[in-house]
Amino acid sequence: MRGDGDRLPLATGAFDLLTYAQAWHWTDPARSVPEARRVLRPGGALCIWWNDADLTVPWIAEQEARLADFFGAAKGSGFRTLPRGLGAFTTRSVRWSRRIPLDAHLANLASHSAFLMLGEAGTRAYFAAERQRLAPLFPDGTVEESYVVGLHVTRV
Repeated sequence: MRGDGDRLPLATGAFDLLTYAQAWHWTDPARSVPEARRVLRPGGALCIWWNDADLTVPWIAEQEARLADFFGAAKGSGFRTLPRGLGAFTTRSVRWSRRIPLDAHLANLASHSAFLMLGEAGTRAYFAAERQRLAPLFPDGTVEESYVVGLHVTRV
């Protein structure tokens, strides 16, 4: 079945939990909030979360600053906002990390929509420079990526 966060192909009042993992920012809250209310049973919960780079790790903070400079974005400009009209959210943060090859780290970054819009030549040039910066930090070719999950839950 096909659907999106603005038009949920789900039965009215049939769910106790509705989640948006890394996706709420793609919805139109004028549509997605009423849809969440529609599909959730009374007392049901809406859970929204994102994995964000852990900016307490120096190399990650530096990389995020480079990305912000490259795309002209204000650091921490935050397109991730919680919806209004659903009541108060309870928020928790969960830290986690993973070890992956440097090539996988760079490929994951390159898959972000800003690079897709930039085009192949600009993306290739950015990542050649990024590889030169990161390679000395990770001589074995393995990067430890650290994240903070912002988990937000409200009952409707």
